[in-house]
Amino acid sequence: MTVYRSRVMLAAVGGPLVVCAGLIPFRDSFDNANAALVLVLVIVAVASAGIRPAGVVAALSSAVWFDFFLTVPYNRLTINDRNDIETTVLLLVIGVAVTELAIWGRRQQARASRQKGYLDGVLTVSGSAAEGGSTEDLIDQVSAELVAVLRIDDSKFVAGDKGTQRPRLNHDGSVTLAGHPLKPERDGLPTNSEIELLVQHAGIAKGRFLLTAATRIARPDLEQRLVAVALADQVGAALASREAPLS
Repeated sequence: MTVYRSRVMLAAVGGPLVVCAGLIPFRDSFDNANAALVLVLVIVAVASAGIRPAGVVAALSSAVWFDFFLTVPYNRLTINDRNDIETTVLLLVIGVAVTELAIWGRRQQARASRQKGYLDGVLTVSGSAAEGGSTEDLIDQVSAELVAVLRIDDSKFVAGDKGTQRPRLNHDGSVTLAGHPLKPERDGLPTNSEIELLVQHAGIAKGRFLLTAATRIARPDLEQRLVAVALADQVGAALASREAPLS
């Protein structure tokens, strides 16, 4: 990742320089507005990498080299023409705006990918439950999914309906300790205690998953926590089905 980032930063600095230097032979016949459009393409190409500093650097580099090579007086960081001043400012503004849009797009893409992963996990667990596999295998599968979704260290299932005083991940996705709300998105999940996720069906507790987030700060958002609840409910339904008397 470091090598990739270095290459992107190099392109941010050197790309506009190469383009502007290449346009020197044509600067008397090539309109500066068109040159600015070419530089915008360079900025867009750099910004598409999703690295904010690189996009900003590309915008700054474009403005500097546009001024130095393509505006009168040439080869000086001075601009006499008002239109060229406006073009230079627009290069900066557009460059920063394009960078922010690229980063926003990448975040949306990453979020959509995560959502698909969560949905795939829930569907896989639902499919396993529907196929009538063993409850033990389903619990193991859900435990693995909980670790992946919440980005925690471990998850284990404990049967029974006896409550504890541990922090709890509730059915609505909130996290509480002794009834007091915690803020996992800001502070992370508790690292000094296991977190209890009730496994229930029709409001009746069947057990709990004990979640461990001890070696790193895990900050699952509400969506991730609700997926974890949905996964635990699959186990609750499977346990209730196993306990149901045969007709």
